[in-house]
Amino acid sequence: MKTVDWNRLDAAAREHVLQRPAQARSRERAEAVAAIIAEVRRDGDTALRALTERLDGCRLDELAVPAADFDAAQATLDPALKAAIAEARERIETFHRAAAPQPVRVETAPGVVCERVLRPVVRVGLYVPAGSAPLPSTALMLGVPAQLAGCREVVLCTPPRKDGSVDPAVLYAARLCGITQVFRLGGAQAIAAMAVGSVSVPRCDKLFGPGNSWVTEAKQQVSAEPGGPAIDMPAGPSEVLVIADAEADPRFVAADLLSQAEHGPDSQVLLVTDAPALAAAVQGEVERQVKALARETTARQALEASRIVQVQSLQQAAEVSNAYAPEHLILNVADPRALLERIDSAGSVFLGAWSPESVGDYCSGTNHVLPTYGHARAWSGVSVASFMKQVTVQQLSADGLRGIGPCAVILADAEGLGAHAQAVRVRLAALAEASA
Repeated sequence: MKTVDWNRLDAAAREHVLQRPAQARSRERAEAVAAIIAEVRRDGDTALRALTERLDGCRLDELAVPAADFDAAQATLDPALKAAIAEARERIETFHRAAAPQPVRVETAPGVVCERVLRPVVRVGLYVPAGSAPLPSTALMLGVPAQLAGCREVVLCTPPRKDGSVDPAVLYAARLCGITQVFRLGGAQAIAAMAVGSVSVPRCDKLFGPGNSWVTEAKQQVSAEPGGPAIDMPAGPSEVLVIADAEADPRFVAADLLSQAEHGPDSQVLLVTDAPALAAAVQGEVERQVKALARETTARQALEASRIVQVQSLQQAAEVSNAYAPEHLILNVADPRALLERIDSAGSVFLGAWSPESVGDYCSGTNHVLPTYGHARAWSGVSVASFMKQVTVQQLSADGLRGIGPCAVILADAEGLGAHAQAVRVRLAALAEASA
């Protein structure tokens, strides 16, 4: 990791330091994804089978995971893993239930009642990656809020293994969330299937879940089509920014940086600190710990585009973090709660020495499907609200319309919208006649 002194950089150099690795979204990839979507739209299940054989090396007779596979997963999965999945699910449900949006009903004027009612997105599509490793945790992060929102139909796609099976931990997590429609599909073709529908795969109203650059490109393309599905958020490579002071344990900081660096070669990790001695110690710890990782090569590739940024104060560290808007932000400082007040943009924040980002990935209760690549400036992570529509309702009594109708008429006339004004005037005139 390269170390830079923030206060010796001009504006252009600072912007360069905070740049992410170039996202893999080449013209060739965009064209290839568009071709996959068009093929699925044209040939449906036939295209999905052909694409799965060509891209995943797996020949499938049926796209759907049979019920017997769910039963086998539950019967054969390691009991300790099943217990951990169930334990994590309980905490995720506890947090997401408490954080779910609530209906609202308020009288804004006498006889004028305004409400917000909640309705689930009817049919949602969840994507659970299984590239270098299956992610049952993602099935929980998406399945639990979908279940709490009351979505009537939940479709899950996850890549098959070479023998056509799906990881049993993913199936077990899906069953715990009440999901029975699981399809052995990965990559752009999975997104296309849920976006346009086929004989086997239902067409979905909104798509959720992380994925590689092909999945990300496919989500963006289908959501841009007229009548296409909504998507959860813009996505990019995983990332973490750690703010640490002189009291931080360099072993902890290095471990947190590496926990994200091992995600992929295009991931990025940043340490921002006001303690030069800590920066040096973390450099040494990163080199020591990375050698012990099974994914050492991947982590080292990510570290090439990562930085240690030296600042003068924790206040300045917060300013650097806000400019970067990280997916994950760890405040490993003596008073993290005070520093949190200065944070404007982050996907998820971890306070203090004993809050590693890993617990958020798995089992603290918050969600790990988060905005990346700076999108935390305007986007939030997945929640129950992501799976719901908030519909406003209003009901006026006769007296209510008498009270606020003139206000609407004046504003409509000011905007030159005579029919708007007339819709109110005709009712006010009818009320006046009735009371004459």
